[in-house]
Amino acid sequence: MEKYTLSVLVENKAGVLSRVVGLFTRRGFNIHSLSVGTTVDESISRITIEVKGDVYMVEQVSKQLSKILEVIKIKTLKDSEMVKRGLVLVKIKTSTKNRGEIIEVANVFRANIVDISATTITAEITGSDNKIEAFLKMVECYGIEEIARTGMTAMERGANTLKLDK
Repeated sequence: MEKYTLSVLVENKAGVLSRVVGLFTRRGFNIHSLSVGTTVDESISRITIEVKGDVYMVEQVSKQLSKILEVIKIKTLKDSEMVKRGLVLVKIKTSTKNRGEIIEVANVFRANIVDISATTITAEITGSDNKIEAFLKMVECYGIEEIARTGMTAMERGANTLKLDK
């Protein structure tokens, strides 16, 4: 199974996200990642959805999404044509002996240290799936206490935009 990224513009109204997610649930498709936020126009939201499946499944989901009245536009983004980032907060066990090592690893990955206590460091890292997974792998030997992730957010590279036709 391949991972696909869908960028969906919708009217920013109550219940729209529920209808979009419900469509995936009814079809038995698992959403790998989900991110939602308003666009430049506050009456429109962008939903970024990552799903694992095949081309046929993505085509079917896109057709079904287009039937939802509040859906304005849908585009399947190709890896080579998009910028995609996620954010992770990770709480890492620490002691006075290894605190410097953890901070050094965070610096290499350009992660920000957002909280330090006597027994933990909380780092914030943004980037691609690969960068985030590599960072998590590097710090797991210290002990990961907790992880909080956002969904991946994506948009097309360059001058290409997913916006309303005027």
